[in-house]
Order: sequence, then C-alpha cells, then structure tokens
Amino acid sequence: MTFDPEYLLNRKFPTIRQTYNAKDCMLYALGVGMGIDPLDEDCLPFVYEDGLKVSPSQSVVLAHPGFWAKEEDINLDWVKVLHAGQEIIWHKPLPVSATVEATTRITEIADKGEKVGALIVSDRVVRDVETGDDLCTLVTTILARGNGGFGEERRSAPKTDVVPSTEPDETCDLPTVPQQALIYRLSGDFNPLHASPAIARNAGFKAPILHGLSTLGVMTHALMRSCCAYDPTRFKQMRLRFSSPVYPGETIRTEIWRNQGEEGKEIAFRCKSLEQDKIVINNGYLLID
Repeated sequence: MTFDPEYLLNRKFPTIRQTYNAKDCMLYALGVGMGIDPLDEDCLPFVYEDGLKVSPSQSVVLAHPGFWAKEEDINLDWVKVLHAGQEIIWHKPLPVSATVEATTRITEIADKGEKVGALIVSDRVVRDVETGDDLCTLVTTILARGNGGFGEERRSAPKTDVVPSTEPDETCDLPTVPQQALIYRLSGDFNPLHASPAIARNAGFKAPILHGLSTLGVMTHALMRSCCAYDPTRFKQMRLRFSSPVYPGETIRTEIWRNQGEEGKEIAFRCKSLEQDKIVINNGYLLID
C-alpha cells in the first residue's frame, strides 16, 4: 500500500461529540470484566445504577474517533495494526453522564523499518461540553506492522517507564470471559480483528483477540482494587506499553510495585496472561492522589 506519512500528519479529523449515560457506563464496565462475580459488592457500583461509579479507564472510549486506520484515504494495512501504547491524564473525575467532544490529531510517525512497521502517535483531549472542563487527555500509540520502510529517518522508540527487577509487592488475578471482546466492542471500537475469526487468522492469530483497551480496563480494575480501595477519583496519570495480545477467557495477573517516587504516590505495574505465561502489558506507570 502507498502510505504517505506527511498526509496523515496533516490530516484533519472530525470533532466527535458523544452523549453517554449510566447505561453506557455499566456496559463499558461489563466489557472490561467487572461483574463476573455477582456477589462481589466492590464491583457492583460499576455495573448497577444505585450509587454508580465510573471506571477511570472509560476515558479511552469517550469521543472515540472509531477505527480510523481502516479509512481508505489513510492507506494503512489495517489488518496488521496493533495497539502499542497508551497514556491517560485525568483532569477531572468522569461524570456518570455527560456530552463530551474531542478532536483526534496525529502528532508523530516513526519509521521502524519494513520488518517492524510504523509507530503512529495520536492524541485527543476530551472536554465536557456543558461545563467546558477538560476531563482527560489520551495519547495513543499504534504499530502499523504493514507500513514500515517508507524511507524516513528511523527514530528510537519512545522512552518507556522501568518496572523494578525485584519481586512485586502485590499481585491481583482477574479473569476475562470468552465473550468479552464482543461486549467491549459495543463501547465503540469495532475493529473486526476482535470479532471475526477469519480476519484474526489473516492477521496471524488463532482466534479473535481481546482489545488492548479491554485488557487495560481489567488492569485498571486490578489497580483500583489493590491500591485505591475502589475509588476511581484517585487516578491522575497512567502510561503503559502493550507487549502481547490476550485471548478472551484468559486470566490476567497484574503485578504491582507500590510507593515509587518521592511522595510514594507512584506505582509501577505490568500484566501477564497466566494461560500463555507471557507479559501482555509492560512498563506500567500510575500516579494516584
């Protein structure tokens, strides 16, 4: 495919306006595996309207631009696109219902060579239309595996956070369910890689894989449980790298190192698929209040 990085860097994305409500928040929580245990009263407030809480990771689906990599004018080999990294900065706690808007922009494209692909970084700032407040900033990195080698000067990968080499202070194991990707996609990410067995096989996978952002949601649940007593308002900033895909139905172990940084409010983490015995999220950093 003919890929023009300058065109993509200058491409104008439409401003997306989205109105969401309590039902959407509950659907999102189900799509990241909350509510699997119907007797877990700590999870219940995320999937039940009485005293509803909003997971901080729901930020990633707000005013989402959709699967733009598949649009014809971009000329990406979209079947081979993978989510490589994510950063979230929370400016305000997420309301249970709101009308929000954001405009996606491509900020960086790095050629990692024909065998690896192109790293493409985008960001969007999600704003509450009624109050004018910025709710969160999302910085997303994708790896376009079929679009490297376009001739630009190669650049090193973005600097990543270091996970300690010591044993973690705590681990948290959370299951996913076989239909989790089919539930999660209803929150707005309709990449068929996560639903169609044929497309998944064409991309080199044995079955549809879980959205990286659904894995991120499971991990956020683990961090809320272990570090924040299920208080979503304590999340301030998070960064991570996706290192391997998860298949729906696998169990995700989040390894946690507490009290990093001068004030002890920084947490390092990574995640492993127990079934694959493989790291699936690495270089995790969380700042809490």
